[in-house]
Amino acid sequence: MDIFDSKSGGFTIVSGKTNVHGGYGQGVLDLSAVSSVIIDGDKAYIDMGAMHAKSAVEKGVKWTTNKEEVPNGKPYWVVWVTVDRNDSGPYYAGVTACYMEIDREARRGYKILADHVNRMDYSMKRRIMVSELNDTEKAALKKLLMEHNPAMWENSSEELKQALA
Repeated sequence: MDIFDSKSGGFTIVSGKTNVHGGYGQGVLDLSAVSSVIIDGDKAYIDMGAMHAKSAVEKGVKWTTNKEEVPNGKPYWVVWVTVDRNDSGPYYAGVTACYMEIDREARRGYKILADHVNRMDYSMKRRIMVSELNDTEKAALKKLLMEHNPAMWENSSEELKQALA
Protein backbone atom coordinates (compact mmCIF):
# COMPACT_ATOMS: atom_id res chain seq x y z
CA MET A 1 0.00 0.00 0.00
CA ASP A 2 1.43 3.38 -0.97
CA ILE A 3 1.28 6.13 1.62
CA PHE A 4 1.32 8.96 -0.93
CA ASP A 5 0.47 8.87 -4.58
CA SER A 6 2.97 10.78 -6.74
CA LYS A 7 0.13 11.89 -9.04
CA SER A 8 -1.28 13.96 -6.19
CA GLY A 9 2.04 15.74 -5.70
CA GLY A 10 3.08 13.82 -2.60
CA PHE A 11 6.11 11.94 -1.46
CA THR A 12 6.16 8.28 -2.34
CA ILE A 13 6.99 5.25 -0.24
CA VAL A 14 7.16 1.54 -0.89
CA SER A 15 5.58 -0.64 1.76
CA GLY A 16 7.64 -3.61 2.80
CA LYS A 17 10.48 -2.66 0.41
CA THR A 18 12.77 -0.55 2.51
CA ASN A 19 16.12 -1.90 1.31
CA VAL A 20 15.84 -1.79 -2.46
CA HIS A 21 19.29 -0.44 -3.33
CA GLY A 22 21.74 -3.29 -3.68
CA GLY A 23 24.73 -1.26 -4.80
CA TYR A 24 26.81 -1.44 -7.96
CA GLY A 25 25.95 -4.34 -10.26
CA GLN A 26 23.17 -5.62 -8.02
CA GLY A 27 20.27 -5.26 -10.44
CA VAL A 28 17.40 -2.81 -10.73
CA LEU A 29 17.04 0.32 -8.65
CA ASP A 30 13.56 0.94 -7.31
CA LEU A 31 12.98 4.70 -7.35
CA SER A 32 9.43 4.52 -6.00
CA ALA A 33 10.57 5.72 -2.56
CA VAL A 34 12.33 8.79 -4.02
CA SER A 35 10.69 12.13 -4.72
CA SER A 36 12.14 15.33 -6.12
CA VAL A 37 11.77 18.80 -4.69
CA ILE A 38 12.74 22.03 -6.45
CA ILE A 39 13.98 24.96 -4.39
CA ASP A 40 13.55 28.30 -6.13
CA GLY A 41 14.81 31.01 -3.77
CA ASP A 42 12.52 30.99 -0.75
CA LYS A 43 10.04 28.50 -2.24
CA ALA A 44 10.23 24.71 -2.26
CA TYR A 45 7.78 22.47 -4.08
CA ILE A 46 7.46 18.87 -5.18
CA ASP A 47 8.06 18.37 -8.90
CA MET A 48 8.31 14.71 -9.89
CA GLY A 49 9.41 15.76 -13.38
CA ALA A 50 12.89 16.34 -11.97
CA MET A 51 13.28 12.57 -11.73
CA HIS A 52 13.91 12.69 -15.50
CA ALA A 53 15.31 16.26 -15.71
CA LYS A 54 11.87 17.45 -16.83
CA SER A 55 10.73 19.62 -13.96
CA ALA A 56 8.90 22.81 -14.88
CA VAL A 57 12.12 24.84 -14.59
CA GLU A 58 14.24 22.31 -16.54
CA LYS A 59 11.99 21.81 -19.58
CA GLY A 60 13.36 23.17 -22.84
CA VAL A 61 16.80 23.91 -21.38
CA LYS A 62 20.03 22.96 -23.12
CA TRP A 63 22.51 21.87 -20.45
CA THR A 64 26.20 22.56 -20.14
CA THR A 65 28.85 21.63 -17.58
CA ASN A 66 30.56 25.00 -18.12
CA LYS A 67 29.12 27.56 -15.69
CA GLU A 68 30.55 30.43 -17.77
CA GLU A 69 28.14 29.55 -20.60
CA VAL A 70 25.21 30.54 -18.36
CA PRO A 71 26.27 34.01 -17.13
CA ASN A 72 22.71 35.09 -16.28
CA GLY A 73 21.69 31.84 -14.64
CA LYS A 74 19.35 31.79 -11.68
CA PRO A 75 20.24 29.30 -8.93
CA TYR A 76 17.93 26.36 -8.29
CA TRP A 77 18.29 23.20 -6.24
CA VAL A 78 16.93 19.72 -6.87
CA VAL A 79 16.50 17.92 -3.56
CA TRP A 80 16.15 14.14 -3.59
CA VAL A 81 13.93 12.98 -0.73
CA THR A 82 13.78 9.28 0.06
CA VAL A 83 10.97 8.12 2.30
CA ASP A 84 11.10 5.01 4.44
CA ARG A 85 9.12 3.44 7.26
CA ASN A 86 10.25 2.59 10.79
CA ASP A 87 8.36 1.41 13.88
CA SER A 88 6.86 4.89 14.29
CA GLY A 89 5.67 5.09 10.69
CA PRO A 90 6.90 6.82 7.53
CA TYR A 91 9.74 9.33 7.74
CA TYR A 92 12.14 11.33 5.57
CA ALA A 93 15.10 8.94 5.44
CA GLY A 94 17.47 10.51 2.89
CA VAL A 95 17.64 14.15 1.79
CA THR A 96 20.31 15.40 -0.62
CA ALA A 97 20.56 18.68 -2.54
CA CYS A 98 21.99 19.25 -6.05
CA TYR A 99 22.81 22.65 -7.53
CA MET A 100 21.92 23.97 -10.97
CA GLU A 101 21.61 27.35 -12.67
CA ILE A 102 19.08 28.16 -15.37
CA ASP A 103 18.69 31.13 -17.69
CA ARG A 104 15.07 30.71 -18.82
CA GLU A 105 15.31 33.49 -21.41
CA ALA A 106 18.37 31.95 -23.11
CA ARG A 107 17.08 28.40 -22.49
CA ARG A 108 20.50 27.41 -21.15
CA GLY A 109 21.38 25.71 -17.92
CA TYR A 110 24.36 24.56 -15.91
CA LYS A 111 24.47 21.35 -13.91
CA ILE A 112 26.69 18.36 -13.39
CA LEU A 113 24.51 15.36 -14.23
CA ALA A 114 26.86 12.93 -12.50
CA ASP A 115 26.47 14.92 -9.27
CA HIS A 116 22.67 14.76 -9.56
CA VAL A 117 22.79 10.99 -10.09
CA ASN A 118 25.23 10.46 -7.22
CA ARG A 119 23.19 12.63 -4.86
CA MET A 120 20.04 10.68 -5.74
CA ASP A 121 21.96 7.51 -4.90
CA TYR A 122 23.14 9.01 -1.59
CA SER A 123 19.54 9.90 -0.73
CA MET A 124 18.50 6.31 -1.43
CA LYS A 125 21.29 5.23 0.94
CA ARG A 126 19.66 7.35 3.66
CA ARG A 127 22.22 10.17 3.73
CA ILE A 128 21.51 13.77 4.68
CA MET A 129 23.43 16.25 2.48
CA VAL A 130 22.02 19.77 2.62
CA SER A 131 24.95 21.79 3.99
CA GLU A 132 25.38 23.67 0.70
CA LEU A 133 21.92 25.25 1.00
CA ASN A 134 21.78 28.75 2.43
CA ASP A 135 19.52 29.61 5.38
CA THR A 136 16.64 30.76 3.15
CA GLU A 137 16.76 27.56 1.08
CA LYS A 138 16.97 25.38 4.20
CA ALA A 139 13.97 27.18 5.67
CA ALA A 140 11.95 26.65 2.47
CA LEU A 141 12.77 22.92 2.41
CA LYS A 142 12.07 22.49 6.12
CA LYS A 143 8.71 24.27 5.74
CA LEU A 144 7.71 22.01 2.85
CA LEU A 145 8.71 18.81 4.67
CA MET A 146 6.99 19.87 7.90
CA GLU A 147 3.78 21.06 6.26
CA HIS A 148 3.50 18.23 3.74
CA ASN A 149 3.29 15.63 6.49
CA PRO A 150 3.95 16.68 10.09
CA ALA A 151 4.06 13.06 11.30
CA MET A 152 6.79 12.16 8.79
CA TRP A 153 8.80 15.17 9.94
CA GLU A 154 8.38 14.15 13.58
CA ASN A 155 9.52 10.59 12.79
CA SER A 156 12.61 11.84 10.92
CA SER A 157 16.14 11.76 12.31
CA GLU A 158 17.65 14.42 14.53
CA GLU A 159 20.39 14.64 11.90
CA LEU A 160 17.89 15.94 9.33
CA LYS A 161 16.25 18.31 11.79
CA GLN A 162 19.62 19.75 12.84
CA ALA A 163 20.78 20.03 9.20
CA LEU A 164 17.74 22.18 8.40
CA ALA A 165 17.72 24.14 11.67
